[in-house]
Amino acid sequence: MTPGDAIGSALAELGLAYENPEPGAYLTRLEGQHKLATMTWLIAGQHSLQVEAFFCRQPDENHAEFYRFLLTRNGRMYGVHFALDATGDVYLTGRLPLSAVTTPELDRLLGCVLSYADETFDAALELGFGSAIRREWAWRAKNGESLANLRAFARFADPARRDRP
Repeated sequence: MTPGDAIGSALAELGLAYENPEPGAYLTRLEGQHKLATMTWLIAGQHSLQVEAFFCRQPDENHAEFYRFLLTRNGRMYGVHFALDATGDVYLTGRLPLSAVTTPELDRLLGCVLSYADETFDAALELGFGSAIRREWAWRAKNGESLANLRAFARFADPARRDRP
């Protein structure tokens, strides 16, 4: 069995839907609570398994605090770390030896990707996109639009909650 075949078998065994657009490359969607979906690539190379998951676009503001927040987490993370692409967008990336391509190890790795993306998402967005979130909240509230997908940010975006002691 090739490493690529092992990835597909492991994803199927874990009950995860996936796309396999080319040999050895698999894309799966990890469902979260804060970051609702984390699209994750698993790519078998000649010597290693590459993991890559989009986290968020480059921040609009508070760049130093935003990146410091993510970098302080890297030292405590397993299998993946936060990294930037050439445009400044943020990804979770990692490499593992092909010998690590087992169902238990991919389960652990994908669990880590999901946990790190989900647990970090709201705080990262508050740091890097807080002004835009507050503007969006105000516009939706003013125009009677749904605030449902902004509820996680109510503590800092809702003026009624911000003004409370």
